[in-house]
Amino acid sequence: MADVLIVGEIKDGELKKISRELTSAGRKIADASGGKVHALLLTDSPDKYAGELKAAGADTIIGAALGDFNPEAYANGIFAVIQEKKPGVVLMPHSSQGKEYSARVAIKANAGIVADVVGITLDGNKVIGKKPIYSGKAYANIKVSSDIQMFTIRANSQEVTTKEGAGAVEKSSAAAGSVKSKSISKDLSGGNKVQLADASIIVSGGRGIKGPENWPMLQGLADTLGAALGASRATVDAGWISHSHQVGQTGKTVSPNCYIACGISGAIQHLAGMGSSKYIVAINKDPDAPIFKVATYGVVADLFEVVPALTSEFKKVLG
Repeated sequence: MADVLIVGEIKDGELKKISRELTSAGRKIADASGGKVHALLLTDSPDKYAGELKAAGADTIIGAALGDFNPEAYANGIFAVIQEKKPGVVLMPHSSQGKEYSARVAIKANAGIVADVVGITLDGNKVIGKKPIYSGKAYANIKVSSDIQMFTIRANSQEVTTKEGAGAVEKSSAAAGSVKSKSISKDLSGGNKVQLADASIIVSGGRGIKGPENWPMLQGLADTLGAALGASRATVDAGWISHSHQVGQTGKTVSPNCYIACGISGAIQHLAGMGSSKYIVAINKDPDAPIFKVATYGVVADLFEVVPALTSEFKKVLG
């Protein structure tokens, strides 16, 4: 199977958790075939993050300075590293950036790719990617037949293990190359305090919160837990909150450790975006709400009583 190349992500100077998840997943694949794990970071300071990636299993931490994010430039640089290292498997994040460049990389490498994978197993020298289909109602196990096997991995779907790799640091000469588009401005006004895709806990609200004036109640619980604030499509369509918070088939797809659904009925479109959460806590006064069919824990009660009580208790426990 040869070596594994993972493409990590950095945001605001911090290594995103998905980078360590990918590295640990790559370590399992490489150990099965006697290969190495190469972790590529698109930065000129790979040594800053080498310790974290070495601990997760990286044998080599490669830095490539490609400038500000540009999907064409990133695809060019990643492909250059692929040509240099010749991995048999490439793991990329199923993030907003990863979804922009991953298909471009696959085309350049003439490789098959499976997107939004939540589980990885091995069948001989082939990796099998498990991904949700039919709006999360079923899963498909997909094997890539090309020489290079590529996958984008959903955040929070892989366990971070502590099996150290060699941890050698390299700087690549990979360049951005020729690009036909460029970024001219950024609007970050709609961003969340904690990004939905990266959050290990999400507090999400639906029509049951009755109006936009009640978001601070959910935000208070989210802030107490260090969680992201999510929303159903109904609340976004009603203009109660921006689309950047929407979870579901037409919003963000998330896999947190804990998803707290407040006043959300549980339409199939919403379940498609959060059904793979490890634990689902549903708070709804309607005992027949569909959300209870997928919930790990269900609270049939008025959320306006339950949420403040939870916030108060968590503040006592967490300080």
